[in-house]
Amino acid sequence: MSNAPEPTVFTCRMCGHCCTGRGGIVVSPRDLERLAAHMGLPPETVLERYCERMGGKWQVRCGEDGNCIFFREGKGCSVHEGKPAICRAWPFFRGNLEDPLSWELAKDFCPGIVPDADHADFAAQGLRYLRENDLLAQDPRCEANALIINTTAAQNS
Repeated sequence: MSNAPEPTVFTCRMCGHCCTGRGGIVVSPRDLERLAAHMGLPPETVLERYCERMGGKWQVRCGEDGNCIFFREGKGCSVHEGKPAICRAWPFFRGNLEDPLSWELAKDFCPGIVPDADHADFAAQGLRYLRENDLLAQDPRCEANALIINTTAAQNS
């Protein structure tokens, strides 16, 4: 058994690519609590000012520039410490962990994914990261689908 460190498969470059585009930044009840506490606002105010209902779930709004309203060019996330689980999890989404083609597309999109990383290493590190940071979701009614992973199947792959 080797004691060599596992190769890193992702290092965030704070580029903001993942902060662009309408929809997808789901705000679960747990996310809302964390975000409201971070902002020092009541949860209802956070929903009213910064969120909208899409597909039956609360999601962070986008600005006129198409970016998440919390993203600041050159600075990154203005609510970094309180950001939703879906943001904390990127690029370790179900599709990228389970499907090598989705992972290849994500590598083209995200400069933080190490280009020569192995998909099996990426998937193993990603699942471990999601577990260690309590980012796995279970309730498709109010949590991000990309974080709902059949961990039994993932362990066997």
